[in-house]
Amino acid sequence: MKYMFASDIHGSAYYCKKMLDAYKEEQADRLILLGDLLYHGPRNDLPKDYAPKQVIQMLNEVKEQLYVVRGNCDAEVDQMVLQFPIMADYCILMDGERILYASHGHVYNEENLPPMKQGDIFVHGHTHVLRAEKKENYTILNPGSVSIPKEGNIPTYAVLENGLFSIRGFDGEIVKELQL
Repeated sequence: MKYMFASDIHGSAYYCKKMLDAYKEEQADRLILLGDLLYHGPRNDLPKDYAPKQVIQMLNEVKEQLYVVRGNCDAEVDQMVLQFPIMADYCILMDGERILYASHGHVYNEENLPPMKQGDIFVHGHTHVLRAEKKENYTILNPGSVSIPKEGNIPTYAVLENGLFSIRGFDGEIVKELQL
C-alpha cells in the first residue's frame, strides 16, 4: 500500500491543486489529509489563492480516495459542504505489520500521545513543521504544511511506501526521509 499524507491546506486552491497533482503523479493508493482543509485560522495569514469553495470542489471530486481527520480549524459547517467524513479526531492505518495512528495534532500530540504500543507510528500535522523521527518507543511523523509552512520549510507532503517515509516538495525534491 502506498499512502500520501498532506496537512494544513487552509483553503488554498493553489496548493490544493498542487497537492492533488502530486497525488496523481505519485500514484498513491490513498490520500490521508491531516486536517485544516478550508479555513486559514486566526493566527495564519491568508494562504496563496485563498478560495475555500474551489478547495471544496476539488476535494469532493476525489472523495472516494480520501481518509481525513479533523483539524482545529475544521468545523461542522465544513462537514456540511464536504462529501466525505472529516470530523474524526484520528484514524488508524495499517502498513504491513505496522500501526499508524493519524491525527491532526491539536488533541493528540507528543505531549498527549494516543494509546500506542511499542513500535507504533504517530502521524500528525498542525505544527506546519515537517518531521520524521524515531523515538525510544514510537516513531513520530509530520508531512509539514501544504500551504503555510513554518520554520523556514517549503510547502510539503509525504509518501509512505515499502517502509520509507519520504517528505517531498512540490518540485519533486526529497526534503527528508526515514526508513521505518
